[in-house]
Amino acid sequence: MAMTEVSTLSPAIDRLWARRAELSPADAEARAAVVAAVDLLDRGQARVAWPSGDEVVVDERARRAILLAFKVLGMARSQVGDFHHHDRVPLKTSFDGVRVVPGAIVRWGAYLAPGVVLMPSFVNTGAYVGPGTMVDTWATVGSCAQIGADVHLSGGVGIGGVLEPPNAAPVVVEDGALIGSRAMIVEGARVGRGAVVGAGTILSASMPVVDVQTGEELARGRVPDWCVAVGGTRQKEYPGGTFGLPCVLVLKRLEPGRRHDKAALNEVLREHGVNT
Repeated sequence: MAMTEVSTLSPAIDRLWARRAELSPADAEARAAVVAAVDLLDRGQARVAWPSGDEVVVDERARRAILLAFKVLGMARSQVGDFHHHDRVPLKTSFDGVRVVPGAIVRWGAYLAPGVVLMPSFVNTGAYVGPGTMVDTWATVGSCAQIGADVHLSGGVGIGGVLEPPNAAPVVVEDGALIGSRAMIVEGARVGRGAVVGAGTILSASMPVVDVQTGEELARGRVPDWCVAVGGTRQKEYPGGTFGLPCVLVLKRLEPGRRHDKAALNEVLREHGVNT
């Protein structure tokens, strides 16, 4: 669930939003206000969203600032080595304390905390990536997604983005989580602290999450803190037959605060017949 927070950004953004249909790159005053707001996101001095207990707090004004950037910034050509770009939103230029491997792309308006490591990957505008997090090869962090500290996004992971509709919550992956290769976390889904999400798992906001030890259906679209979860199916009867519907299965609860041990995690998966 998302709730809206009173923003620290300038109220001028709301006034510009009210007349967004008439804005263009020719409006220098509007452009200056929007650039100032998105610069705060780029530096981590403002955020589009953040977790607060069971809620995700959304700064709607910050999201509006990003959308307005597409109205008030003109198309511009840029070049990095032999690569040419033509876009309204420029690439990020500040990487203090961040390791950026060639092939990684980050758009202006995304914040990367010191200690982040980017393999060849993509981080979209409005995203927040916490300290010590690894964004592995070909992983994508979508617009406004919120990634915590010491997270590992494995190769090919897809973290969905959200700019619209209004009040929609972005994806949140909390501190210490490990997202397995080719997993997809989308539509405002949330992964709790220290959780492990198995390779290839798909988690959306409407996806049932089931504890296999009790059979209890947990909060949809949310993997609890400190657990191991994988993709699965549940059987359901229809007039045309019995079919398996996708869900996420919580296989095991982990000791809170304990670092992930890859060998132990692989053993948990093997116990449940999941390939590692």
